[in-house]
Amino acid sequence: MSEPSVDTLIVDFDGRVPYDRYVEATTLHSLQRPRTDDPGEMSFLVVSQIMELYFRLIDSELHEAQRQLRAGEIWSSLAPLRRAALHLEGLDASWQSLRWMTPADFNRFRAQLGDASGMQSAMYRRLEFRLGLRTASLIRLFKRDVATHRELLRSLEEPSIWDDTVAVLAAHGHEIPRAVLDRDFTLEHTPHPAVEAAWVAIYSDDGPDNHLRILGEALAEVAERFGEWRYHHLSAVRRAMGAKPGTGGSSGIGWLERSLARAVFPELWSARTHM
Repeated sequence: MSEPSVDTLIVDFDGRVPYDRYVEATTLHSLQRPRTDDPGEMSFLVVSQIMELYFRLIDSELHEAQRQLRAGEIWSSLAPLRRAALHLEGLDASWQSLRWMTPADFNRFRAQLGDASGMQSAMYRRLEFRLGLRTASLIRLFKRDVATHRELLRSLEEPSIWDDTVAVLAAHGHEIPRAVLDRDFTLEHTPHPAVEAAWVAIYSDDGPDNHLRILGEALAEVAERFGEWRYHHLSAVRRAMGAKPGTGGSSGIGWLERSLARAVFPELWSARTHM
């Protein structure tokens, strides 16, 4: 197929080109400000910014899924969950652009990060809260940024998508204790045998109208893709800096290993042992 002739293209605009006005491409391309002449720093900046955009996108999809679940619309929650899983694949693929980075490569610009660390990403923290991974103490990092701190506190106090899912199970007749449903959402969900039993029962019905089983599989896909991203994060850090402490004061590899061990949607996985 031939390229369109310039004579057929719309080339006269009042002000900015519409694509740039809609996508804000000029603004996006102005946000990379390397502090060294090392070309690897540009890779690190761009990939980090891409990940930040993905965090927001995935969080918005999960928020929409929660909205549907709270309205009792299980079927309508599946589309945003499936989109979230695909976005997580894109997020995970971002690590491929940093596979070249050795400790020597990273050290050429690492000092410019100062105390900066990916652990300080407010949007990633909000995404973790949305998924049910709750570490309330970490919002202290943002205490001087009043607006961000307020938003994170609100996210921490709201039910996660797993809390909303457990509420849906109860609404469909599964015996979930009131203590599991009416709890302090700032605390991480503690796996409960009743939630596990509900999933065992749900998966025993493989009929096409069992929307709860389909919901379970959509959530499992999200959890699995998120776990892959966390694993590749650990691998990228190990490749670039070994077991050195993180720039933000964390233990680096140790912190990421402990994070990786925390299961997203725990009873959805433990129930499989009893199916």
